[in-house]
Amino acid sequence: MEIKLNKYIDHTLLKPEATKQDIINLCNQAKEYDFATICVNTCWTSFCKELLKDSNVGITNVVGFPLGACLTEVKAFEVKKAIENGADEIDMVLNVGALKDENYDLVLNDMKEVKKAAGDHVVKVILENCLLTREEIIKACELAVEAGLEFVKTSTGFNKSGATVEDVKLMSEVVKNKAQVKAAGGVRTYEDAIEMINAGATRLGTSGGVNIVNKKENNSSY
Repeated sequence: MEIKLNKYIDHTLLKPEATKQDIINLCNQAKEYDFATICVNTCWTSFCKELLKDSNVGITNVVGFPLGACLTEVKAFEVKKAIENGADEIDMVLNVGALKDENYDLVLNDMKEVKKAAGDHVVKVILENCLLTREEIIKACELAVEAGLEFVKTSTGFNKSGATVEDVKLMSEVVKNKAQVKAAGGVRTYEDAIEMINAGATRLGTSGGVNIVNKKENNSSY
């Protein structure tokens, strides 16, 4: 049976040069194809909420994006403002340096405080796997589960590489049924999407959702 891909997709536009018209186009596409959510920066949340008010499309906001290196208090504040403005889900960026320093208390607290600020809203943590060793990916996934997050996510899409089948499989094995996996960065074709889903991803972050569901080639950078 063919997989219906639209509800796997967070239709994404995170480029700093995105204009109001770009965001309107994103939301119109998301409504037309009934994607799970759009994924945008927090400055667009209120605008998107109005555009999507008569649809089933949710809003995902990135927090601490794309570096994850800001203070935990700043991430928590951004989460609260995002939710006030209409965000349904939060994609926070891991403090990568702290993980590499084995400062696990900081990493765990960072996630817990974001989750506390988000309340019942879904939180995904972006690990930025291309900067991590296999052991660091495993540890980050374990900490995310301990923090009570709903998803672990492969990548920001703004670093040297994005999601890989191997990483998605590893993350799925670590979190098991305690969290879900979002593949993002480089998921551009129908074949990419199916590979990631078969590896264990239950959500896909991509700017190429329209081409994916239509099984067309896509030259998007995210």
